[in-house]
Amino acid sequence: MVCQPVGAGVTIRCVHRGVRFFCISLLLAVTALTSGCSTRTQDEVVETPPASGEIPLRILALNDFHGHIATSSDSFGGVGRADYLAANIKAARAEVENSVFVSAGDLIGGSPLVSALFYDEPTIEAMNLMGLDFNGVGNHEFDEGLAELRRMQHGGPHPVDGDLDGDPFGGADFEFLAANVIEDASADTVLPPYAVRRYEGVGVAFIGLTLLGTPSIVSQWAVEGLTFLDEAETVNALVPRLQAEGIEAIVVLLHEGGRSDGGQNDCGSGLTGRLADVAARMDDAVDVIIAGQANDEFVCQVDGKWVTMADNRGRLFTVIDAALDRATGDLTVKIAENVPNSQAGVTPDPALTTLIDRYDGLSAPLANAVVGSITADVTRWRNDAGESALGDVIADAHLASTRAAGSGGAVVAFMHPGGIREDILFDSTGPESDGELTYGEAFSVLPFGNSLVTMSLTGAQIASLLESQFRGATDDTSDVLQVSSGFSYTWDAARPVGSRVDPSTIAIDGVPVDPDATYRVTANNFLADGGDEYAILRQGTERTGGDVDVAALVAYFEAASPVAPGPQDRITRLN
Repeated sequence: MVCQPVGAGVTIRCVHRGVRFFCISLLLAVTALTSGCSTRTQDEVVETPPASGEIPLRILALNDFHGHIATSSDSFGGVGRADYLAANIKAARAEVENSVFVSAGDLIGGSPLVSALFYDEPTIEAMNLMGLDFNGVGNHEFDEGLAELRRMQHGGPHPVDGDLDGDPFGGADFEFLAANVIEDASADTVLPPYAVRRYEGVGVAFIGLTLLGTPSIVSQWAVEGLTFLDEAETVNALVPRLQAEGIEAIVVLLHEGGRSDGGQNDCGSGLTGRLADVAARMDDAVDVIIAGQANDEFVCQVDGKWVTMADNRGRLFTVIDAALDRATGDLTVKIAENVPNSQAGVTPDPALTTLIDRYDGLSAPLANAVVGSITADVTRWRNDAGESALGDVIADAHLASTRAAGSGGAVVAFMHPGGIREDILFDSTGPESDGELTYGEAFSVLPFGNSLVTMSLTGAQIASLLESQFRGATDDTSDVLQVSSGFSYTWDAARPVGSRVDPSTIAIDGVPVDPDATYRVTANNFLADGGDEYAILRQGTERTGGDVDVAALVAYFEAASPVAPGPQDRITRLN
């Protein structure tokens, strides 16, 4: 991309962009600026005015909302809640004639109690009121299986609990899109692969995809009978079909993770992760990729394609101002930025406030019930060995639930860090006193409703399980399992992948684990089915079922409060 210089002497102008004012100075002696080029700082945006023959289009996007309709955050100057998001999106749409509002997956799943208690129907209803147009499915849209995902689209009562909130559920007014998920029985996509919107006669295709690795990060039963295809290959196969329909403008809603070391609105030294590879392999006909999964925030360009991500939980949303060429149908991005879902100076949308208040009221008796207490913050922060204080506590709770002979006879419990969704903080944000833990807070920590499974593994299999945690870079501890009290081992970051754990250091209550002996091990059903690529757990025998994970955590707090943060001394790292 070549940027042409613009001369000096142009006056300053201010543009209102919904939730903030940006003063744009063109008084630089030489400013790099063309259609699709921009220079920006955190508070400055330079944009190209539409040329004749162009149709302006504003694309508004979010990702990884996870049902956080009622969650506020101090991040980005004070953000969050669906009623503020609705107001900010409405203001951004009002500035332009043509706009579209899209999501790049994980709209639901892993949600707080206010949404999850009602099977995420509140989130669907909130997005209906907000005017969402499309949601490309993410991995969490499959948490409860295909039938439940289709119920989210088409509506109807829950098959077990019916209309739990007392009102019929009408489903989504927006479209779920899933181009790379095939139902084996029909050999067709589980949902429409794409949708086309026309703006003054020019068509724009929106393709929805989730990550190829979805089967490894959701419960196996939930994706049984489904095949997940490579994202880039799927898009590339659709491009000729779209072009045959006269569509040249292509926007991909891709739930695949990547990261940058840049800021909110830049790409730093570049995009990394699988997203970068997938974006580079996509056909050059793709104009924009709106991504999710990694909960990062960036605006990047990869192989001529704009790639964006906007944090999570509706704390940011992406504003992409583009132009459609009337003659060719091509889409050109003028400017892309991630904007805070600010609460300051914004009047929340009253319809969304009413919805939040209603579900807050319905869930309050359960959510506000105090189940225990803590002595200090118990967080997900992992030390250099990969162990967190909250991970210790959860593993201890799961061991306590399954230790008795009649409950499984477990001697160790493992918990995957990706399943721990919130910290437990000492300072109260609700009606409870400081240090008290409510059911709603416990549920937010473990929102997936996984059941505990106790199985038999040999000492050698336990060693293989621990070794399988280390899959890449030396300092990557993101997959280190959290372990219960009495279990310990040492790993060496200087050793190559495949030989980082010293089997002689693996011990239970100080006694070295015998490779040939059998031990009773507890994990949740997601892990027990081989989730997060812990395939060795599928080999576990003599399985017995146990409590739901959050029920075990609540029972532990009821019995052991006040609970102190875990000691983070069970896993030792060398080098």
